[in-house]
Amino acid sequence: MFTRLGHLAVRRRRLLLAFTVLFIIAAGFAGVGVFGALGDAGLTDPGSESYRARQFLEDELGVRKNEAVLLVQAAGGGADTDDVDDPAVAAAATRLAESVRADAHVASVSSYWSLDGGDPRRATLRSTDGSAALVVLDLAGTDDEVKDAVVAIRDRYAGTDGPITVGLGGAAAINVAIGDQLDTDLIRAESLAIPVTLALLVFVFAGVVAAALPLAIATVSVTGAFLVLYVISRVTDVSAYSINLTTGLGFALAIDYSLFIVTRFREELAAGRSSDEAVVRTVETAGRTVAVSALTVAASLSALLVFPLYFLRSFAYAGIAVVVVAAAGSLLSLPALLAVLGPRVNAWSLRRARHPRRFWHRLASLVMRRPVPVATGVVVLLLLLGAPFLGVNPGLPSYQALPPSSEARQVADVLATRFAGNHSDQFAIVLPGVAAGDATAFADDVRTVHGVASVTVQQAEAGSWLTVVPSVPLRSAEGESLVRDLRGLDAPFAFGVEGRAAELVDTKAAIYDRLPLALGIIALATVVLLFAAFGSVLVPVKAVVLNLLSLTATFGAMVWVFQDGHLSGILGFTATGQLDVTMPILMFCIAFGLSIDYEVFLLSRIKEEYDHIGDNTRAVAAGLEKTGPLVTAAAAVLAISFTGFAAAGMSFMKLMGVGLALAIIMDATIIRGLLVPAFMRLAGQANWWAPAPLRRLHQRWGLIEAPTAPSDATNT
Repeated sequence: MFTRLGHLAVRRRRLLLAFTVLFIIAAGFAGVGVFGALGDAGLTDPGSESYRARQFLEDELGVRKNEAVLLVQAAGGGADTDDVDDPAVAAAATRLAESVRADAHVASVSSYWSLDGGDPRRATLRSTDGSAALVVLDLAGTDDEVKDAVVAIRDRYAGTDGPITVGLGGAAAINVAIGDQLDTDLIRAESLAIPVTLALLVFVFAGVVAAALPLAIATVSVTGAFLVLYVISRVTDVSAYSINLTTGLGFALAIDYSLFIVTRFREELAAGRSSDEAVVRTVETAGRTVAVSALTVAASLSALLVFPLYFLRSFAYAGIAVVVVAAAGSLLSLPALLAVLGPRVNAWSLRRARHPRRFWHRLASLVMRRPVPVATGVVVLLLLLGAPFLGVNPGLPSYQALPPSSEARQVADVLATRFAGNHSDQFAIVLPGVAAGDATAFADDVRTVHGVASVTVQQAEAGSWLTVVPSVPLRSAEGESLVRDLRGLDAPFAFGVEGRAAELVDTKAAIYDRLPLALGIIALATVVLLFAAFGSVLVPVKAVVLNLLSLTATFGAMVWVFQDGHLSGILGFTATGQLDVTMPILMFCIAFGLSIDYEVFLLSRIKEEYDHIGDNTRAVAAGLEKTGPLVTAAAAVLAISFTGFAAAGMSFMKLMGVGLALAIIMDATIIRGLLVPAFMRLAGQANWWAPAPLRRLHQRWGLIEAPTAPSDATNT
């Protein structure tokens, strides 16, 4: 199959390149629509109680729950403006509330100054020190209309006006701030990663033309993935967060695959083959490796599809689309371009490429002379580094994921620390078909629950609902306890609890329920695909075990840094004592797939050498010698691509960037340099063993490379 692909790239080179250019143009024009078609975070299980309660609230009771709050503070500090009850402050705040009420998308306004003194809600709208109070807005309209209303209200009213200072916060303002920050983070990450990556590629390839080729394939993969995401968004929900993975992973994988293809082609030319012969041989060897790698990465990401949260499914859509398009570009468009360039791929050479191959050969030989102590020491070290993950405290992103400079976060901080009740976290308990009298009696029971600051009963034709203002942070252990206590109340009718804490409880349950299935899919797909590639029973099992070990240190670092707060000052984020519950599974699927990526590159060369010389120890040393420099360079490029997200304003984007970069570096160095040689030396000839029935299956259906005698000049 790969031989035919190579000949296709040679014979139809101009047709393939013309199609590639047209694809980039079409995908660029159509795919840009994805930015306006994506949904919100998607962190809720559609089958959960919190989701059903939210839908009943919106669809049956007509309550959209798009709250925003104007935080009004005395601006001065003098005797006349240091309290919200000062006549000048009260008059200014009242005028503010009346002015906001006139906005077309403001459905209702309630404020500290407009509520009667006997109303229990009034106490929760005034700060405990009397220096601030709230104007609570209920915004109506579509998501886009609410966003526009938030921006308009912020631009019109935020700031200092006479005796008051006004800040805009609340759930609607936080959602807008997160969207704006994600856009900023994406631009910042790309502006940091692209120049550094280009410089590194020029260094690795020692030539400008060769270094530009991976960037061309990166353009194909990212624009193509945007087009696929746009099509998917027309039929199902896709989270806005998937865009960040699309650009980061698409850019990284395209460069990764191109790096191996271009390097192999240049070395085939150096071995004396013609341009056309070099293209065919490159696709037969490095192309096969790229295909196997892409399949394993896509299979790993497909495990995210089993989760009901469309946040995780969106990353599967984005990741699989990127992998497929990057692989297609690397196996078709890039070989066609190489066939056109021929020896000109080495044009504008800056220096003669030199790789420290002997270092990797000596390292492999040293490890294989003492495999037991090396393997034992590395495994113990990785387990120790992963120990902090035993104390993981799962949560969901809160307003504290925003940078401290965000106005929405600053308002939320004030609400959480200076008010008896947190109106930005108020939630509802829906009572379908329940009359106001029964709802009022139930509200009395709700008020007795620890963590409840105030309860308001409201009535509609389809039923009643209680608006609950909590006195504890919802995205916390106290918030989870509050939800469990509320759901445990005895009532003669059915009711449902929604809100941020309820989402956290239900999201954790949904992830834990599907996690064994997802892990099973990843393990099974990896074993099957690696057996198809190498015809071995032991190699796939070893790959799964080693990749799990490589991730222990990464997961331990995630908890130590982002949950416990070490290095938070350097990285610029606020530790909350929790780790986003979706991030470990998301990063596991991505990092596991990328780890298999390098496993395939290394094993392909080891197997090629083993088939040629028949000696396992020599094959391992030769394979590591000839792939070590290239895998290190590919890992550096990939790590830099993800490290760009460390400069993100959103803390969970920092987590993903730093975590994936660390996982890639650990895997390409400690795992490939130490554990793989040690384990393969201990297994010996058993590395390549398979029972007779499986050997026959592999010979008939396996992804077998076209036979040829490898030369010292070639490299996978």
